[in-house]
Amino acid sequence: MALDSETMQGLLDSVTRFVRERLRPLEHQVAQEDRIPPEIRREIADMGLFGLSIPDEYGGLGLTMEEEVRVAFELGRTSPAFRSLIGTNNGIGSQGLIMDGTEEQKQRYLPRLASGELISSFALTEPEAGSDAASLKTSARKVEGGYVLNGTKRFITNAPHAGLFTVFARTDPSQPGAKGVSAFLIEAGTPGLSLGPVDRKMGQSGAHTCDVIFEDCRVPADALLGGREGQGFRTAMKVLDRGRLHISAVCVAMAERVIEDSLRYAVERKQFGQPIAEFQLVQAMLADSRTEAYAARCMVLETARAKDRAEDVATDAACCKLFASEMVGRVVDRAVQIHGGAGYIADHGIERFYRDARLFRIYEGTSQIQQIVIARNMVKALG
Repeated sequence: MALDSETMQGLLDSVTRFVRERLRPLEHQVAQEDRIPPEIRREIADMGLFGLSIPDEYGGLGLTMEEEVRVAFELGRTSPAFRSLIGTNNGIGSQGLIMDGTEEQKQRYLPRLASGELISSFALTEPEAGSDAASLKTSARKVEGGYVLNGTKRFITNAPHAGLFTVFARTDPSQPGAKGVSAFLIEAGTPGLSLGPVDRKMGQSGAHTCDVIFEDCRVPADALLGGREGQGFRTAMKVLDRGRLHISAVCVAMAERVIEDSLRYAVERKQFGQPIAEFQLVQAMLADSRTEAYAARCMVLETARAKDRAEDVATDAACCKLFASEMVGRVVDRAVQIHGGAGYIADHGIERFYRDARLFRIYEGTSQIQQIVIARNMVKALG
């Protein structure tokens, strides 16, 4: 473990209290204004939450995978916009750098990511290459002293606020699929890099995405992640294993929050002269939700521990992402049903979580891609 048990418990208690006292009261405001108040970002930075998974030698807390998901179990019990703000710095935005970056690259960027000075983004998805990331078309042509990038990235989380982009581009057009893909560290403000309008989304207000556009964007040679071409797709896949576990933990947290709200409502709401929690069909929905959330929690914890033991968890991480994201969708659907008309009314909270949860089955690899990953790995393992 990265932290002793007392320190870890202190961190969890602080996050739980922060979520309860500072973040939950702001959920409606964030949804209405589609922005996180600047003072909240400063408080999050002061707590060290931007550097949860960044090694301590670079200013982070250096949490293990298990410790990270335990924090996510608490942090995810509020609007996902708050978690999204720090998510890329701890996950897909920093892990490629941590795993495969040069020491110079790590020294240059990781301390600033850990402090929250820099927000990072993971620029992989394109208009015609989402789950099929090996088909990406953004090019990085080698020129004297560096590379010139051209292409468009789509639905890039935190891009409107990012100071650093991990960008995946094809350096070798003669190599099909994943082999010719490399990763680059590109700072905001680099000439030739521009952003599209902020996307209007179904849910997760306050968490922003937009296109990232490269038009003859020239970067120096030392922007190549790890200083090696052709490693980008491998880096992306390693990063996504951790990201899928983190998102799975957030799905568990949202489900537990919604179950808590639904139970309280069922106990307080009366029909036919008694609380609706006394009706067996309502009890069944509560029980099914509790059972599924518990199963997902166990899956995530067990897989996180296996990852900390340096085991190959690619298949199990995909299992967690598939089950947890589908599970939270079922739980929020039941929650709307338990709340009845109140669950369908905007600004009540449950309606917002219903929309927020829908994204979990899409990003970090759709449910269908998880199914393909799981099945292919099963066949490969047999063979």
